Order: sequence, then structure tokens, then C-alpha cells
Amino acid sequence: MPGEFSYPPAPQQSQPGDPPAYGAMPPRPPRSGKFWLFTIGGCLLGLFALMIVTAWGISRAVTSNSSDEFGDSAQKIAVVDINGVIISADKVNSELRKMADKDNVKAIVLHINSPGGGAAASQEIYNEILRLRREKKLRFVASVESVGASGAYYIASACDKIYANDASVVGSIGVIMEWVNYGDLMRWAKLKNVVLKAGELKDAGNPSRDLTPKEQAYFQSLIDNMHTQFIHDVATGRGVPEDKIKPLATGQVWTGQQAKQLGLIDVEGGFHTAVMDTAKMVGIKGEPGIIRPPKKKISLFSALTDDADDLFPNPSNLLNQAPGFYFMWK
Repeated sequence: MPGEFSYPPAPQQSQPGDPPAYGAMPPRPPRSGKFWLFTIGGCLLGLFALMIVTAWGISRAVTSNSSDEFGDSAQKIAVVDINGVIISADKVNSELRKMADKDNVKAIVLHINSPGGGAAASQEIYNEILRLRREKKLRFVASVESVGASGAYYIASACDKIYANDASVVGSIGVIMEWVNYGDLMRWAKLKNVVLKAGELKDAGNPSRDLTPKEQAYFQSLIDNMHTQFIHDVATGRGVPEDKIKPLATGQVWTGQQAKQLGLIDVEGGFHTAVMDTAKMVGIKGEPGIIRPPKKKISLFSALTDDADDLFPNPSNLLNQAPGFYFMWK
């Protein structure tokens, strides 16, 4: 009818295969697996290249800083830190030798903050200090910060002088040996430890059972012998008779103030006092220059390429459960 409103016809639905309507975008074809493979691979390759360049830059910076540190020919005091539990002598002895070989190093100060550690490791550092004192004619001074006990004191006694703060912990001349006995746990879990041996004391200290009286005497004889060595070496390093050290070799510790009265240290004073006094002793006027061994910095590259033993321990290390002997304050 005239004037009657009519709705426009509904659009027809497109069917598969029909050409796209005018002005409409054609559908995007799906990405292939190769496209994503090359995209992800390219990103990873670029990231790895960036890591290599960064690691190279860090290594260059570390090398540059290390060489600049020793370029000055002025007379200096070298400082070697002994921190934490002493497990191995290699690192400390290597640093001592490097510092002693410097023509401009006139003395070495050991900056100590350690409760001690392995008996043999402490003894190695002690002997290396005595050797360098004798061959290089260098003055060695120990400066105890918070703790210089047991094996750390053993090392300090090899020096010409020992400094400690009034409240520093010093001493602990003694030997300790300990391990965990898990025999009750094995019995609870209904496990049996089977041992075949040749030699009566071959498995002495087996943590799955109690010590026999003979094993107890055996280990005590070893501990007593090491204790005698400790007393002898401290007396030698301090330049006093062994009879003066024996009454103090009870394993106990003293404050720096008490240790001074007992003759276990020479001067009550901190690290700066030790450095300044040492500089005067070797003829350096004013504030002395100090050099330290360069610290090893782990770069991103080395973290990627170094041995992964620290992350994934070797199962053979589980066999390393033998009792140890320690010059350590606990």
C-alpha cells in the first residue's frame, strides 16, 4: 500500500567458496609450524648472543680492574681476608703467595673473622705463613675482627703480631671430632648395614653403630696427638714455652681483653690500628696504600659454561661421610 514502510531484505549468509564481499578483508591464513619454529629459534639465538656480549664486557671490566689495582709502584700493605669456616688452604695460600711476590708489598695483614675449620687446612696455612716470613722477609700481622678461634687462632699465631678488639672472641685451642650416629633410625626403618672388612679398625666410626671401647681409645689417641701439635705450633709461633700454652689449651675462648692479659694476643685494637702500626713498622709514612687479592666474579658466561657439579652433586660424594678432625670453635 502507498506510504507503507517496508524493511530492507536481510543480508544473505556467505557460503564456503563464495568470493569476499566488496570492501571486506580476506581471512588470514593460519601460521605454519615452521613460522613459529624460526621465530622462537631466532629470539633464543638473539638472547644468547646478548648474554655472550654482556659476559665478555663484564670479564673485560674485571680484568681491567685487577690489573689497575697492582699498577702503582708505591709501597703498600697487602690485606688477605680469612672469613668463615676454613675448609681448604688452597685459596688463602695462593693469595698469600701472590701478595708476597709483589715488590711493592712490605707487609701482609690477615683480616680474620673465622671460628676455625679443618685441622689439616689450618695447619697448611700456618706453615705457609712461616715459610713466607722466612723466605720473603715480610712482616705478617693478624687482625681479629669478631672471631679468631681454634684453627683461625692457629693461623694467627704464625704471624709477628696479633691484634684483636676488646670484645673479639679469641682462643679455643683444642680439637673436635664428631659425626651423626643414625643407627636407631636404621633399626626403626628395619634397615641393616652390611660391612665386610679386613682390619679390625677399618670401619671405626661407622655411623650406623656405637663405637667399641677400642675404637674410642683409637680416635682419642688421634685427637690427643693433634692437640699436642696445636699446642706446640702456637707456642712456636708466639715464641713462648709450651708450658705457658698448655694451661690455656682447654678449648675455651676469651675476649680480646682477656686474651691480652693471657699473652694470646699482642695489642688490643681494630683493623685500622693494625694497618697503621704495621705501616710504621715497615717504614711507610702516613696513611698506607692497601691492596687486596682481586675477588673472583662469576660472569653470566661462566655461569652458563662452568661445570654443573654445584647444581647437580655427584652421587659419589655421598660416600664422603667419614668423621673429620677440626680445629673449630662450636
